[in-house]
Amino acid sequence: MARSLNQVTLMGNLTRDPELRQTPNGQNVTSFSLALNRSYKDSSGEWQEATDYIDIVCWGPLAERVAQYLSKGRRCLVQGRLQSRSWEQDGQKRSKVEVLANDVTFLDSRGADSDNGGNANQNSSDEKPSEDKPKPSKKTKEEDVVIEDIGDEPINLDDIPF
Repeated sequence: MARSLNQVTLMGNLTRDPELRQTPNGQNVTSFSLALNRSYKDSSGEWQEATDYIDIVCWGPLAERVAQYLSKGRRCLVQGRLQSRSWEQDGQKRSKVEVLANDVTFLDSRGADSDNGGNANQNSSDEKPSEDKPKPSKKTKEEDVVIEDIGDEPINLDDIPF
């Protein structure tokens, strides 16, 4: 049997607050929808705007982080795979295609009250800083942070410890 590839990367804005639920066996699951804006030329050559709405599902610890840190209107990058499911409702067969997320990156800031990272997985904690609000600096009494300017010297990638 030939191998298949099912990989999706989407960037958009949440259309509603994420909804966190628990399965009967205690597993966390969060669902939300992304609005994806696009432009295209119609048959007369005029540019048109369109929006696609895609349902996203997250499980486990990722579901908890998404529900805690994302809200309606926020931008995020979702990486995952397409999955289809079907069920019967009121005697009618229904089906749906959605994205099962394995990584969600938060792309905009929640404001100065948030000091959490921008990535919902545990591999990264980089968040794009807010353009209009500078983040307050945090300094402890015992420790002052000093950032050295390395000038225009090229960085040797072998010197980076990770």
